[in-house]
Amino acid sequence: MEKYFKIIQGAYSGYFNYFINEMLNPSWHNYFYWLIGASLAIWLLEIKFPWRKNQPQIREHFWLDIFYLFWNYFLFSLIAYNALSMIAVQAFNDFLGLFGITNIVAINIGYLPFWSKILIIFVMRDFMQWAIHRLLHNVGWMWEFHKVHHSTEQMGFAALLRYHWMENIIYRSLEYIPLAMVGFGITDFFIVHIFTLVTGQLGHANLNIKLGPLKYLLNGPQMHLWHHAKYMPDSHPNGFNYGITLSIWDYIFKTNYWPSNDENLPVGLPDEEHFPQDFIGQNIRPFQKIFSKK
Repeated sequence: MEKYFKIIQGAYSGYFNYFINEMLNPSWHNYFYWLIGASLAIWLLEIKFPWRKNQPQIREHFWLDIFYLFWNYFLFSLIAYNALSMIAVQAFNDFLGLFGITNIVAINIGYLPFWSKILIIFVMRDFMQWAIHRLLHNVGWMWEFHKVHHSTEQMGFAALLRYHWMENIIYRSLEYIPLAMVGFGITDFFIVHIFTLVTGQLGHANLNIKLGPLKYLLNGPQMHLWHHAKYMPDSHPNGFNYGITLSIWDYIFKTNYWPSNDENLPVGLPDEEHFPQDFIGQNIRPFQKIFSKK
């Protein structure tokens, strides 16, 4: 137990020092300023070239979503997630150690050229995120958490950032073993994560991005707007268009649905859903719904 206590202690002090260093020392490898810079750049594009011209530049609940940015990407890690994840990794390694397993790398890609590693990790992670996203829509208790993301009723880049903190735990837990088995490096993961973040914001943005034939490969705001549609078609009652960066998974597995480019498509939860409009209410509601069903 003493080992785990020291891990928790080190996790808090380590992440606090990392967070302060991120804010005080801008650099090309600085996640904090990449996130702020990408968000600001895409917001300026929305202001200059809006797809839905009748939508306000500061849309409904915009500042709530900006708070979610800092909460999900920094504050939650500082308060709980970083310590929990380090404990979980150590416990998992200790469990494997009972069977004499000290390394779970099954396919070492470290010797490959840099861009080959990036491509492999990106494709692997994007497919896993597509699969996990599909689970969030089709597993009852997961959907209760994912409703937070779908509660937005005006789409914009910051809508990507509104999601329940439990999604961090679900995604990272299910991604961990497959990614660990290929031996990815921190720099590799940083580049893939930043790219996915930027494309995810663009996918939610109020921008008319014409992809042409690339629509069968890449997700964009026109396709993803339908993912947030308020009313589900009978053919896809639990959702569709689950792709994060790549749309190809939806076309391969027949989960695509994009009947038109309708910038005025109603988005959000169905009318019968009376979802909280504040941060505390949105983060408590899923637990209330889950435990009320038991």
